[in-house]
Amino acid sequence: MKVLLVNGSPKEHGCTYTALREVEKTLNAHKIGTELLYLGRKPVAGCIDCSSCRKTGKCVFDDPVNDIIARIDTIDALVVGSPVYYSGPSGQVTAFLDRLFYAAGERRMKGKLGAAIVSCRRGGATAAFDRLNKYFSISSMPIVTSQYWNQVHGVTPEDVMRDEEGLQTMRTLAENMAWLLGCIEAGRKEGVPAPRYEPRVMTNFIR
Repeated sequence: MKVLLVNGSPKEHGCTYTALREVEKTLNAHKIGTELLYLGRKPVAGCIDCSSCRKTGKCVFDDPVNDIIARIDTIDALVVGSPVYYSGPSGQVTAFLDRLFYAAGERRMKGKLGAAIVSCRRGGATAAFDRLNKYFSISSMPIVTSQYWNQVHGVTPEDVMRDEEGLQTMRTLAENMAWLLGCIEAGRKEGVPAPRYEPRVMTNFIR
């Protein structure tokens, strides 16, 4: 089993990283493999709706999105972390996720576990948290929860390390994810079938 943790902060080892590492340490304690992906400080292109990915299976912009698309079938769960900017996630992470989810499609994302975590100085955390969870909820991905909304508070990593409840929330999230991954694996071994979906129906609100 493998979990991809995405650091959507421009700061490689900032508050978001500190929260993700708390999740990662608990997952590793359960012998679950992890990969921490840092998106970096270079601009991340947004989706331009060119539909190239529908024909080629990859995005027209050659960056980490394509690397993850190529390996998405080997990833069992996704934890996306972001700082809070104006009550929302960072532009880098939403551009990355827009293209990843559109190019991979529900067919390749469904059944994977998803979780979002956010870091903020004071407010806006729940709005950013909600925005990130919408990627999972539209893709037939079970969303992993914790004992509280997945957020940590602070301006520096040192501040986050003093947020005892926030760090515990990260560990509880990881415990729940490890348990669910184990349940899914046990179900597969026992022959529990995956959900059977009807053919997709799409309607427009305006005729």
